Amino acid sequence: MHTFYGTGTALITPFNNDHSVDYDAFKKLIEFNISSGVDYLVVNGTTAESATTSKEEKAKLLEVAIDVNKGRIPLMYGIGGNDTAEVIQRIGNTNFKAVDALLSVCPYYNKPSQAGVIEHYKAIAAKSPVPVLAYNVPGRTGINMSANTSIRLSEVVNIFGVKEASGDLVQALEIIKNTPKEFLVISGDDLLAVPTISIGAVGAISVLSNTYPEKFSEMIKAAIQSRFQHATETLITFTEINPLMYEEGNPVGVKALLQHLGICLNEVRLPLVKASEGLQERIIEAHKKIA
Repeated sequence: MHTFYGTGTALITPFNNDHSVDYDAFKKLIEFNISSGVDYLVVNGTTAESATTSKEEKAKLLEVAIDVNKGRIPLMYGIGGNDTAEVIQRIGNTNFKAVDALLSVCPYYNKPSQAGVIEHYKAIAAKSPVPVLAYNVPGRTGINMSANTSIRLSEVVNIFGVKEASGDLVQALEIIKNTPKEFLVISGDDLLAVPTISIGAVGAISVLSNTYPEKFSEMIKAAIQSRFQHATETLITFTEINPLMYEEGNPVGVKALLQHLGICLNEVRLPLVKASEGLQERIIEAHKKIA
């Protein structure tokens, strides 16, 4: 799965003022990322506000992404949830013809045991027509998918890796140490991407690359090539703006910055609300230091 080395952008879903999906802005965002050198795109991840988009909107977003991409770079599509049967049903109702992989978040809210997490992913992997990337993000799900669970999942046919966003480098190291080389560990934390690559990860699925696709991609490439001084120098430029992306919820911050860049509005759907004026001002000031 060398297809998923490098930078994958976790695409946001742009909205109009009436909170309908702005497909034109979505096309603009995709073209911006492809032309700036990202390695692949992730459609309908958690950053895309997938919790509040309808099944019809999800299908349309994938259709638009496929049409704009035209096979230029790989596409990963997100289908996850805390009802295993419903996730499998959604997989069965999705056209994966131009999709290269499935991203599926660890079950949330139910707080299953690690054994339950493993069985959940086994069931998904058995029904997915494309390879599956598991996604560990305790900050969203309420549970940590342990290193041992990821190691167990590396033995499951059709699961090719894990997007690791626990924020725990020791956990990432344990996974890398105890899984086959072909099992990919991909960073889900933008500021931990470079150090995670230094211990064996193969890239990052990024929020920041929505807004800095060229700069972020170059940083990740430098890290993969073991040019860590250059990669770290770039990483340091993101340390001020990155926390602002999440201060009032994701993707509130990144949408505020995308509006400043003229790519889309900063509209989000309830229960999220768009960035406060104070946050917007601080994001723009931090951006000036990068740009």
